[in-house]
Amino acid sequence: MDLYEKIVKGEEKISLVGLGYVGMPIAVAFARKVKVVGFDLNEKKIELYRNGIDPTNEVGNEVIKNTSVDFTADAARLREARFHIVAVPTPVKDDHTPDLSPVEGASRILGQNLTKGSVVVFESTVYPGVTEEICVPILERESGLKCGTDFKIGYSPERINPGDKVHRLETITKIVSGMDEETLDTVAKVYELVVEAGVYRAQSIKVAEAAKVIENSQRDINIAFMNELSIIFHRMGIDTLEVLEAAGTKWNFLPFKPGLVGGHCIGVDPYYLTYKADALGYHSRIILSGRRINDEMGKYVAESLVKNLIKAGTPVKNARVAILGFTFKENCPDTRNTKVIDICNELEEYGIRPTVVDPAADAAEAMRLYGISFAELADVKDMDAVIVAVAHDQFKKLSRRDFDGFFRQGSEKKVLADIKGLLDKSEYMTDDYSYWRL
Repeated sequence: MDLYEKIVKGEEKISLVGLGYVGMPIAVAFARKVKVVGFDLNEKKIELYRNGIDPTNEVGNEVIKNTSVDFTADAARLREARFHIVAVPTPVKDDHTPDLSPVEGASRILGQNLTKGSVVVFESTVYPGVTEEICVPILERESGLKCGTDFKIGYSPERINPGDKVHRLETITKIVSGMDEETLDTVAKVYELVVEAGVYRAQSIKVAEAAKVIENSQRDINIAFMNELSIIFHRMGIDTLEVLEAAGTKWNFLPFKPGLVGGHCIGVDPYYLTYKADALGYHSRIILSGRRINDEMGKYVAESLVKNLIKAGTPVKNARVAILGFTFKENCPDTRNTKVIDICNELEEYGIRPTVVDPAADAAEAMRLYGISFAELADVKDMDAVIVAVAHDQFKKLSRRDFDGFFRQGSEKKVLADIKGLLDKSEYMTDDYSYWRL
């Protein structure tokens, strides 16, 4: 009987190493079909899961309460499983080089608890070669086992879109790969248990790694093009979104929009690819140019707001500015690598300390990572300017009357920056508003 059959019959377990925005939904999905051990080093997070609380908001408290995932912070429990999925983050350092410490750390822990006959599948986004050249040696060293003889490896890049209730693990085609045909077949059949959209069998682990890293690089470049167009069109006095709506009537025009590009995927993955290219003697031109444009958009938004304050006759220093939204994307509590912090930092250069409101964000995380303390929406009063930075559903419900109440009474010009193009422009193109959007 092979490993897949034993998993299906409940004779073997699957483990998830890393229970964040990616790993936890995977663990929950598999637990509907087979036995799952969910491991994370963060004991507080494990305690939340055990108490039926979903801090990520990815599946919800009710699902967590009813899941059969065996949540644990005890690494020794990994020995109970023989099919392991590693889903830890792969961020970049301050100098934009890959920070592989999470995936290396996970490999060490798993290696120390690896048993013969196991299959290890990495989901973390990496540059081609990391799985075989960095992770495998760690697994071998820590376990004393030999890859290919005592255990096998595969790679299946995560495609979960945090905060997206439509494009989920089950509904997105899953790329799978393995070190040999037997491993590939096992990995494919295991994922087919939960992925309704089916799997795509990549020709090699490196092909699968490369496919993932270019998915987000492609999006990054396209958004950078939109951001550059926005800068150009503003100088021409043209509304960018109106241009995009017109151009979008052509069947093959790509529907990208300008915006802040943060998070732990699109704003990070291109640096993994260019890092490896640089190590091989090729310096990226297009990819890094796009990254530079996107990395500068927070500064551009802040500078544009300051210019509009000046035009409105409002003193810049100590101006009262509210920012609605702090997470890296809408309807998601994750603040890691948010580019809204760039707006905050740039405004402080002008002597403006903004009031930040985000009812969806992880407040503890924002304080720990950025020293940002959130205000309540009810506290947004007597403002000189308001920036709508994130398209949370809560903000979509705000009316013209709500926005009127955010500003100083009697203000001749209410400066409103709509970064996401969330509002109906026609409502705010009035004498008492200075409305601006990317």
